[in-house]
Amino acid sequence: MDVRQRIGWNLRRLRKEREISQEDFATDSGFDRGYISGVERGVRNPSVLVLERIAVALGVDVAELLDAQLATRFAASAIRLC
Repeated sequence: MDVRQRIGWNLRRLRKEREISQEDFATDSGFDRGYISGVERGVRNPSVLVLERIAVALGVDVAELLDAQLATRFAASAIRLC
């Protein structure tokens, strides 16, 4: 899994765990909803500073956005639900 996909799956997982819509998360974190969507889809390449802002908005450490095992498990469960 590409690092951008890993970040995207973890962002989506954390956002859904907190029951926050993309729109609300974007507003709360100061990003455009389209940008957050791009990060979640793995098509954006967020800088370290952006990752820090996202992590702070979610109340987690940046390392959790990079966690390969959590991203893989969440992606597998999301794909099974489709």
